[in-house]
Amino acid sequence: MKKIKKLLIAILAVTMLAVLFTGCGKKEQDATNDTNVTNNDSKNEDKQQSNDNTNTTGTEKKEEKMFTAFHAVPGTEVPDDNRMLRKIAEKIGAWAKVTWLTGQTADERIGIMIAGGEYPDLITGSTGTAALIEAGALIPIDEYWDNYPNIKNYLSEEDWNKVRHSDGHIYLIPQFGIIKGKEMETEHWDEAFWIQKKVLIWAGFPVIKTLDQYFDLIEDYLKAHPTTEDGQETVGFSMSTEDWRYFGIENPPLFLAGYPNDGACIIDPETITALDYNTTDIAYQYYKKMSEVWRRNLVHPETYTMSYDQYISLLSTGRVLGILDQAWNFTTATQALESQGKFGDTYVPLPITIDGQRLDRWHSPAALDVSNGLSITKSCKDIEGALQFINDLLDDEIMKMIYWGEEGVDYLVDTDGTFYRTPEMRENIRNTDWVTQNMVSGAYAYFPHYEGLFDDGINAINPDQQPREYFDSLEPIEKELLDGYGYKTFLEFLSPSVPNEPWYPMWSYTNTWTTDTDYGRAKAKITELKHEYLPRAMMAMSDEEFDAIWNEYMEVYRREVDIDAYLDELTAEARRRVAVARGE
Repeated sequence: MKKIKKLLIAILAVTMLAVLFTGCGKKEQDATNDTNVTNNDSKNEDKQQSNDNTNTTGTEKKEEKMFTAFHAVPGTEVPDDNRMLRKIAEKIGAWAKVTWLTGQTADERIGIMIAGGEYPDLITGSTGTAALIEAGALIPIDEYWDNYPNIKNYLSEEDWNKVRHSDGHIYLIPQFGIIKGKEMETEHWDEAFWIQKKVLIWAGFPVIKTLDQYFDLIEDYLKAHPTTEDGQETVGFSMSTEDWRYFGIENPPLFLAGYPNDGACIIDPETITALDYNTTDIAYQYYKKMSEVWRRNLVHPETYTMSYDQYISLLSTGRVLGILDQAWNFTTATQALESQGKFGDTYVPLPITIDGQRLDRWHSPAALDVSNGLSITKSCKDIEGALQFINDLLDDEIMKMIYWGEEGVDYLVDTDGTFYRTPEMRENIRNTDWVTQNMVSGAYAYFPHYEGLFDDGINAINPDQQPREYFDSLEPIEKELLDGYGYKTFLEFLSPSVPNEPWYPMWSYTNTWTTDTDYGRAKAKITELKHEYLPRAMMAMSDEEFDAIWNEYMEVYRREVDIDAYLDELTAEARRRVAVARGE
C-alpha cells in the first residue's frame, strides 16, 4: 500500500484529511497515519539550535540548521539519528524536527498557538490554516521566492493563483497532487468499499458492483468462516467514524450516485450548479441499506462509537472482512497485517454504485488542494534558510533519498538506469522498526513534493509506483488475486479515472470557511446534524424506526440549515474556477 495522496490525499487532509497518508509495508512514505505521538513543539528560543553532527564529506565539523515543523494531522516522529534524515542533512546542511497532532483537533491546537503567539518555524495548519492567516502568523512566501526556483516553479502560475489569498499574497505551499511527468498510480489511496483479498479468492473472483452484492458476499464468507484461522471471531464490516474521520458515513451517497469526491456537494456538470447530496433518494437508500445490514449483524457493534485507535487495532487483527474508508486512513493497519504475514487479510477497493450500472468515480486523478499546505511562520528566525531547505527538498536527488533511500543500500540501479530493490531490501521496508530508524519519507511526507516521474523519465518518485518494483514486491496471494481477474495492479479493480472537472475538489474551498458567514454556519450545522442523526439511523432496528429517524432528520435539516446560502456560495466558487480554467 502507499501514501496519501491527494489526500491525500491527503488528505487528507482537510476536513477529511486528509490527510491524507507510515513507516513500513509497501508505502513507507505514509508514516503520517500513525497515532500516539508526542507533540514536542519547541519554544522560540530553541528553534534555530544547531546540532553537532559532522559533515561526512570533510573533516571539518559543519553546523546544520535545524527547523521545527508541526503538522496538524496525526503522525509518527522520526528519531533525530534516523539514517536518511542525517544523510540528507549532511548533503544540504539542514533538517526538520517534525512533530504531529495528538490529543486535540487541528483547530484546538492551532487556537492555542495563536493565543500564545508562539509557532514552530514551519507549519501545516490543516483546518486551522485560515485562522493562522487571519492571525498574521504566516509570512508571504511570494515576497521571497524569486531566489528559490524549485519553489516558484513547483506550480504553474495558474495554480499559484488558485492558492493566492484575497490580499494578493501566497502563504502556503501545497503538498499533494502535484504530478511531474505523468501519473504512475498503481493502487487506490482514497475512499472506497474495501474487501479482504482472501474473500475474493474464496468466492472465485466475483464481480462486485452493488451494495447488495457486497454485503451478500460478506455474509456468505462470514457463515462459512465464523472464526479466523487463529480462532478469533470474524467481523463482517466496519468503518472509521470518529471526529473528522467521518467521511465513511457522510460521503457514500455522493460516490454511489457516480460523482467524484467533491465532498461538500455534487456539481451538475451541465449547469455548473451545486446540489445537496445529503437529501437525495440515493442517500436515503444508502442509509436504509446500512440499517438493514446492521440488523443482519454484519456490522461490528462498536463501529459508530469506537475511537480511531480502537478501529485500527480491530483491523490489525485481520478479523474484519470489509470496510468503508480512505486508504490512507488505515495504512497503519495494513502495515500491521503485512508485518504478520497476513497479506490475504489486506484490502482491495470495489467499484460499487447504487445500481451497479453507472461509472464509478471512486478514483480521481491527483488534485491540487488550495486550502492547505506548508507555511513559514512569523516565529521563524531564518526565513531564507527555511525557504532554501524546502527548495532543496524539491530537488530530484534529494527526493530520491527521501523516497528510495540510499543507492546501494536501499535500492539498486539496473544497466538501463531503472531503480529496483532486492528481496532483502523489500523485507527491510516491511519492518516498521527498521523504517523508523532508516527511512525519512514519513518525516517529510507533509513537505511539498512531486508524484509521478523523476526528471530521468524512467523512474517513479514513489517506489510503489515503479512498475517492475511494484509487481516484484507483491506476495504470492496478491499475484494470485490479480491473475484471477486478469489485472496488473489493484487500481484496476476500479473504473479508470476521468479528467478532473475544473471545480474539483470543492471540499478544498469549504475548508477555508469560518462560522462568521451564513454559508459557513450552514456547513457547521450540516456537520452537526449528520453526527447526531446518521449513526442513529444506521443502527435502526426496523424499517419503521429508520424512517422515523430519517424523517425527523430531514425535517430538522430543512428547518435549521440555510441550504440556499450554502449552495449559492458553492455554485459561485465552482463557476469562478471554471472561468479561471478558461482564462476568463
